[in-house]
Amino acid sequence: MKKLIIIPAYNEGENIEKTIQNIQENAPEFDYVVINDCSTDNTLQILQQNKLNHISLPINLGIGGAVQTGYKYAFENGYDIAVQVDGDGQHDVSYLEKMCIEMQNQNADMVIGSRFITKEGFQSTFMRRVGITYFTRLIKLLTGITITDPTSGFRLINRKVIALFAKDYPRDYPEPESIVELLCKKYKVIEVPVQMKERAGGQSSIRMWNSVYYMIKVSFAIFVEMIRK
Repeated sequence: MKKLIIIPAYNEGENIEKTIQNIQENAPEFDYVVINDCSTDNTLQILQQNKLNHISLPINLGIGGAVQTGYKYAFENGYDIAVQVDGDGQHDVSYLEKMCIEMQNQNADMVIGSRFITKEGFQSTFMRRVGITYFTRLIKLLTGITITDPTSGFRLINRKVIALFAKDYPRDYPEPESIVELLCKKYKVIEVPVQMKERAGGQSSIRMWNSVYYMIKVSFAIFVEMIRK
C-alpha cells in the first residue's frame, strides 16, 4: 500500500527539519509532502536547501486549504493511506504502524490519534482543552458517538476518505467539522491512544484571543453539515 504523510507548515522553520528526520527514522515506509502555506519565515528556504519534498502555496490558505492540497496530492498520486502530521513536532510518528493496524482490524475509514484516552503526555493548553471538551459533547449530542480528541490533527484516512476530502474539505479549523461530515455519511471513525509532545518552537494558530471565534465558527459549520445530511 502507498502511504503518505501530509505536513501542513506555516512558519515552521524551527521545527520542520526535525519533523522530517523523525519521519525518516521512525516511519520510513511512508512518503511525505510538506505543504508550505506561504510562510513568512525561513521555512521555504530550509525545504529548498535540503531538497525536501514540498509544495509551496502562492498565497496563505490556512490549515484547511493546506491540508486539502495534501489530500489532492495523495489522490492524484494514487496513495491508499494518508495521514496528517503537524509540522511543529508534536506528533509521534512511531504510532503510525499501530494506527494502520487498527484501521485494518476494525475496517475503519479514519483513525484519530487521541491524547485523552490514556491521558499521558502533553495534554494541551487550558483553553484548548475547554474547546476539546465542548466539541466532544457537541459531536456526541449530534451523532451519538464520542470522540475524545476532536481537534487532533493526527488523523489517518483511507483511499475513500482521501477522495472525499480532495473534493471538499473545511477551510477554517477543519478537524471537528470533517469528523461530523464523516459520521453523518456513515463512515467509521475510531480513536487510538497516543502521546503528544509540547510544541518545540514557533506559535500555534489557535490562541486565547480567537478561541471563542473558533468555537462559534466551527459550531455553526457543524450545524450546517447536520442540515445538509
